[in-house]
Amino acid sequence: MLKNKVVVITGGAGLLGRAFVRTVAGHGGIAVIADLNAAAGNQFLQELKSENPEINADCYAVDITSKTSLESLITCLHEKYGRINAVVNNAYPRTKNYGRKFEDVSYDDFTQNVSMHLGGYFLTSQQFSLYFKKHGCGVIINMASVYGVVAPRFSVYEGTAMTMPVEYAAIKSAIIHLTKYMAQYFKGTNIRVNCISPGGILDGQPQQFLSRYGSMAASKGMLDPEDLQGTLLFLLSDWSKFINGQNIVVDDGWTL
Repeated sequence: MLKNKVVVITGGAGLLGRAFVRTVAGHGGIAVIADLNAAAGNQFLQELKSENPEINADCYAVDITSKTSLESLITCLHEKYGRINAVVNNAYPRTKNYGRKFEDVSYDDFTQNVSMHLGGYFLTSQQFSLYFKKHGCGVIINMASVYGVVAPRFSVYEGTAMTMPVEYAAIKSAIIHLTKYMAQYFKGTNIRVNCISPGGILDGQPQQFLSRYGSMAASKGMLDPEDLQGTLLFLLSDWSKFINGQNIVVDDGWTL
C-alpha cells in the first residue's frame, strides 16, 4: 500500500514511533526514523536491519523545534531519494517537570511544553508543507489524543502517582484544530492533513490504573502501539485520498 513512498516519522525511535516505522517499512514504504535521540534511532535501525537486511528504513537526527534542523532533514532526504511523500508528527518533547499536578505546574513549564510540542508540530508541518507544495503533493498526519477530544477522567488516576497533565490537554486539543486549519488552508494544493487520537497506550502503568481504565472501554482497554498501525497505514495510503481534515479516534470505545 505504501510502495516506494518516503515517510518521515518524528519520534521514530519512541514507543509509537517504532510501531509506525515497522508499519511503513512492512508495507513497501521507506520509513525514516527522525528522532532527537540519534543513538536510540540508530540502535533501532540496526535492530530492524538485523531482523531483515532488505528492509527500507533510514535514520536521521532531527529537532522538531529547529527550523534549521528540519530544513537539513528535508534537503538530505530529497538528495537521497528525490522525493518525500509524507510526514507523521509523532515526537513527544517535554520538560523535566512535565507531568506535575495542575497546582504545581509553573507558568514557564506550561509555556515551554506547549512551545516544544504544539510549536514543534506547527514548525514541522510548515517546513514539510513548503516542500510538498513545491512538488505537488504530500500527506501530513498529526498524533493527538482522546484527551484532546474529551475532558480528563481523573478518577482513573486515583490511588496512583499518575495524573493527566494540563499541558497535554491543551496541546492535544490544539493539535486537532491545527489539523483542521491546515487541511482548509492547503485546499487545492494536493496536501492532505489528518489526525489520529489514540486512547491510552500500554507502557508499564500500575494495575490499579489499568483496571479502572479498562472498565470504561469496550473490550481491550489500554492499547498496544500495534493497534494504531491500521489507521496510520490507511491515512498514509491512497485509499484515504479523499479524507482530509479529520480526526480518527482509536480508543476501544473509551470516549463513548
